Amino acid sequence: MALRSEPTARQLRLATELRRLRDAAGLTAREAATLLGVTAPVVSQIESGIAGVSEKRLRRLASHYACTDGEFIDALAVMAADRTRGWWEEYRGLLPTSFLDLSELEHHARFLRHVAILYVPGLLQTEDYTRAVFSDRITELTEDEIDLRVRHRMRRQQEIAVPYEAVVHEAALRIRVGDRATSSAQLGRLLELSESGHVTLRVIPFDLDGFGLATSTMTYVSGPVPKLDTVVRDAPHGTVFIDAEAQLSAFRRLFRKVEAVSLEPERSRDFIHRLSKEL
Repeated sequence: MALRSEPTARQLRLATELRRLRDAAGLTAREAATLLGVTAPVVSQIESGIAGVSEKRLRRLASHYACTDGEFIDALAVMAADRTRGWWEEYRGLLPTSFLDLSELEHHARFLRHVAILYVPGLLQTEDYTRAVFSDRITELTEDEIDLRVRHRMRRQQEIAVPYEAVVHEAALRIRVGDRATSSAQLGRLLELSESGHVTLRVIPFDLDGFGLATSTMTYVSGPVPKLDTVVRDAPHGTVFIDAEAQLSAFRRLFRKVEAVSLEPERSRDFIHRLSKEL
């Protein structure tokens, strides 16, 4: 099998989980290679994501590692056998890899959760709002580069059909992105989407107590099993994908707390409706 020059986030996650299983079993890469009947470099390539692994080899490794979580191993086997070339591949080499990795995660997600502080979540943005966000945040982008980012985000929206829950702070609703018409249309779009079957929208008003919990945007992407969930966060140096179990547990608790202090969906719609009247 040819080596990969740029593994995707999904391929890297499979590699990471295999390495974690080996570490939990207390085996070295050389010992794992002996059990598998390959050389140590082959195991290293598999665990770095630059080489794939067959389902047969994956299940042999899981057996040697004494992993008894059948549902988890089945999910890893699906990942190992996956040869999907999704719609996002048309943007490879044109957009940052993190854009494609996020699209791939969303494609395989069972549900999505999002906390937004300063901007309306990307999956809920209008085209004009998205264009204004990219224009304002990254001033060095050319028009062609902005167009690519906008098209990619609009396509992401079209592809999402799984349950999606967004908790949006009032700041994100009040900060004017673009002109008055753009902001007004964005609030109208939120009201429209809040009535759709797969979107749940909650608002955190300024005057609501208990929101010293989240200081930046986060997206929680559910995997086929909880062990394969991912948290995506924006950082000064780029997008960060978080998958350590201890961190995932912390973010699950954080989202539940944020959700608990937010307005119920119906009250959130009323809040957005009142806010739209002020524009």
